[in-house]
Amino acid sequence: MFRILIADDETGIRAIVRKYGEFEGHKVTECADGMEAVRLVRTGEFDIVVMDIMMPELDGLSAVREIRKFSQIPVIMLSARGEEYDKINGFYLGIDDYVVKPFSPKELMLRIEAVMRRTLGSDRPAEAKHEIVELDGGGLRADLTARIVYIDNERISMSPKEYELFFYMLANRNVALSREKLISDVWGYDFYGDARTLDTHVKLLRKSLGRYADYIVTLRGIGYRFEGKD
Repeated sequence: MFRILIADDETGIRAIVRKYGEFEGHKVTECADGMEAVRLVRTGEFDIVVMDIMMPELDGLSAVREIRKFSQIPVIMLSARGEEYDKINGFYLGIDDYVVKPFSPKELMLRIEAVMRRTLGSDRPAEAKHEIVELDGGGLRADLTARIVYIDNERISMSPKEYELFFYMLANRNVALSREKLISDVWGYDFYGDARTLDTHVKLLRKSLGRYADYIVTLRGIGYRFEGKD
């Protein structure tokens, strides 16, 4: 059972998410604007947020930006528009999935379950020994345990999915990784998006890596390879 917060100014959307969520055994709470969503997430009483983009008071993207200042709670974004700009901005802010309206309520429930499985499965022991990887003489340094990346001793910020993709590539340096393998291993076999989601995250990851962006090599017709040098 998950505690779901649905933030959408459309009463019908909230009602159908509540209906299907409660049918699946989840607890569903509704709100109609971004400001209220931020306030409710602060209470710490939810496991995942389903957030519409177009809302009064505070739009969904701005609400996620505020939430990410104090919480890494999983977020699935809803939008009546399937524009790449919205998707890129959402993933850059750290959303976990993106669903375009109109959508299948059953599919949304499956996406919620898939995101939660990935989130719960990524927990690491608090006392784990830190594993450090240094490339380019330490110019690029990654603490795999703490999920922290430094470039020239300056900590850089990435979205949760960027971290997962980067650390996966780092663990498979100099290996040709097909698009299918990256999607299945990083997003999971139950991922319901398309390959463009991977390309969007690679684009964002390259931007985050700055002068090390070229370490991610595109293999035409295959996928990608991370060629970091020790």
